[in-house]
Amino acid sequence: MSARVGLIVPSSNTVIEPDMYRRLPPGATLHTARMLLEETTPAAESAMLDEHLPISVRDVGTARPDVVVFGCTSAGALRGNAYEAELIERISQATGAETISVAAAVRAAITARGARRVGIVTPYIDALNEKIRESLEADGLEVVGIHGLAITENFAIADVEPARIAAFAAEHFGGGGIDLLFASCTNFRAYDAREQIEQELGVPVVTSNQAATEAVLGHLSSLRAA
Repeated sequence: MSARVGLIVPSSNTVIEPDMYRRLPPGATLHTARMLLEETTPAAESAMLDEHLPISVRDVGTARPDVVVFGCTSAGALRGNAYEAELIERISQATGAETISVAAAVRAAITARGARRVGIVTPYIDALNEKIRESLEADGLEVVGIHGLAITENFAIADVEPARIAAFAAEHFGGGGIDLLFASCTNFRAYDAREQIEQELGVPVVTSNQAATEAVLGHLSSLRAA
């Protein structure tokens, strides 16, 4: 089917576009608007939301997308789930398309797998990790632990090899005690590490880009069926 997927993403993100494009169905195309961001800190992400997101929303809307993805997990969680829901509604109204927030898509993917006790690995500093924890716990999930690599340069997050992500997950959650492992961040190459993590931990793994892609594919399927 022919479909346009709009993507709003931090400007220094180099991972989510190839992750999604490899998995979109034939005929679906990806159209990106970028929000200026170089540091993964609460202050920088707040500036991104307030100063740069409105321009990106305007721009991506001109491509007349069938669905839009707000492609930053930590920024989606930054101001709480209620704010995220309001943000997504504003983007939908401005673009005329259903909008998917990665953070919300992650929570939906975890719930769909029947998991309650979740372990989380991220590339983030603790200040952002706590926002991710709060987002999941607000949906009734139990966060057993959350561990980050404390990277504050967003471009550098993409340099972390999938094998390092898998080893980091095994280091912190290899002892069990979780129903599912969530690897956060759309600029983290966790999609490519997912299979190895599942083999080593013996539990399902959800990643930011995987959850976003699942949500997009679900929406495109509904359009095809309509």
